[in-house]
Amino acid sequence: MTRSRAGSYCGSGQGPLNTVQLEHPSHTGALLYGLNTLRSKGLLLDVTLIAGGQEFRAHRVVLASCSEYFRAMFTDEMKERCQSEISLKGVSATGLHHLLEYAYTSRLCLNLANILDILAAAAHFQVPTIIQACSNYLQAQLDLDNCVDVSMLAETYSLYSLRKKVTAFMSAHLHQFSETADFQRLNASQLTHLLSCDFPVDCSEAQVLDIVLDWLQYDWNKRAPHCPTLLSSINWNEVPKALIQKVERLITGLSSPQLRLSSLEMPLSPSTPQGLVNTRGLELAVVKVGGFSLCGVTNEITYFLPSSGRWRHLTTIPHVEQCNFGTAVLENELFVVGGCFNQSLEELIHPFGFRFSPQHNKWSTMAPMQRERCRFSLSVVRGFLYAVDSWSPIPSLPGFRAQHSAATLGHRLLITGGLEGERVLDSCYVYDTTTNSWSARSPLLKPRADHASVTYGGHVYLCGGWYEDEIATRVLVGTIDRYDLETDTWTVVTNVPTPRFHAGVVVVDNLLWVVGGCLSDVPFDRGTGVVEVFDFRTGEWQSCSSYPQDIWEHVCVPLYVPRCRDDMDVLPFTE
Repeated sequence: MTRSRAGSYCGSGQGPLNTVQLEHPSHTGALLYGLNTLRSKGLLLDVTLIAGGQEFRAHRVVLASCSEYFRAMFTDEMKERCQSEISLKGVSATGLHHLLEYAYTSRLCLNLANILDILAAAAHFQVPTIIQACSNYLQAQLDLDNCVDVSMLAETYSLYSLRKKVTAFMSAHLHQFSETADFQRLNASQLTHLLSCDFPVDCSEAQVLDIVLDWLQYDWNKRAPHCPTLLSSINWNEVPKALIQKVERLITGLSSPQLRLSSLEMPLSPSTPQGLVNTRGLELAVVKVGGFSLCGVTNEITYFLPSSGRWRHLTTIPHVEQCNFGTAVLENELFVVGGCFNQSLEELIHPFGFRFSPQHNKWSTMAPMQRERCRFSLSVVRGFLYAVDSWSPIPSLPGFRAQHSAATLGHRLLITGGLEGERVLDSCYVYDTTTNSWSARSPLLKPRADHASVTYGGHVYLCGGWYEDEIATRVLVGTIDRYDLETDTWTVVTNVPTPRFHAGVVVVDNLLWVVGGCLSDVPFDRGTGVVEVFDFRTGEWQSCSSYPQDIWEHVCVPLYVPRCRDDMDVLPFTE
């Protein structure tokens, strides 16, 4: 071998150098250990820091590598650049001690006794990793006794994420928090911030109003000027009229015209949706449950908030991937019952049920049905769940049917269409829960299977579905039909821009949403992500962005979902 001019050995040819890059995983730890050993033995130290009357010797290069503050001090044209002793103002000896321990060992010991000193030092010296560690620690220690202090710390040190967590905690425990002495320590700006952040609360809006009035009366002379701002934060749509007199008595005699109740938006009939204590911080969402996509069957549940305009992941049904289950909403809880799944190429049907609370983001189990079932309808009538297929503990539905649809009208349950064998049905039956009996009603305008039915304004609306013509060709039903229970009549309301079946259909805020489904304009069923919205008030269709994926055989339901959720967006399917 010969030595090249560049100082490397090579053979007679021009072959590769066979470079190998080594990275030892323990080198970083060994380096820190070595630097800390030098510090403990007083070797190569080149600066002395003085805080709280105590001296701390260190290496400039270590300080500059961990802190933007020290890096600027030792590299820019500052007088401390050449000083061997530096006095630090506004930093405690405790805070500096722990910061140096972290710089030399990467270890940090946090407790309630030192957290303030360490956070102050980390903010002063601009060490983001310690600031974040302090923020995480304070969040973990959060309770009703310290939430006001933690909120003030978050505000002082611009810890926006922590302040958001504290505000959400205060809101979630607002009723209990308002009864503590610390609640009265909140100033007007902090209370306004708490009310305007739009987090879910644990009490009714009437109680929120009482809490605001109690805060004002605690020191009325000083707090009265803040009355207009605070009262404008109340959701009067959910406040009983009886409480308005209490507000009137409180503000009587105040000269500010802003305090006139006539300037506040008062509803004619205050109300809160059934099952909710308060809608504060919540928004009625379009929720898509399960179904199929190009990836196959899924237990995924996603939601669409009209205010955000995006589909996001909500949760997953806590069961093996299944389909053809029953779905219903009762008191803002989602019920998923029964269904079927494949195991060793065999379809298994089960009776088990689960319910999901969007406010608490929690699943719980419920009593199973008395028998296994799938491809059935699940409906709510007067607080009870009704599962309807070929068999039921209530009087049997006349005939056999599957892939039908069900809707609720007061104390009645309306069953429409479906399949009996291979025949698509146009029949309609009503079950009266007060008389425990079924009765036949006027048939549908068109037979339908795999359609959806919803209730709006005292009527039932049918959307989607299909039937077969004389030569057994599948035909999509392209109309939305309305049923009037009093006159027992069906009426065509509108034509669906994109006819389909196995779509998710739901009513949210006077709008009928039709999400996804199957099209039949090709030899094989083709899924779609098209979303179309019908406005009941104007009788017109609105354009809406499509679901990010092609989906079918899912169910859509309305659920109030916290707006503060930070969920991942639903992404388009990629092969």
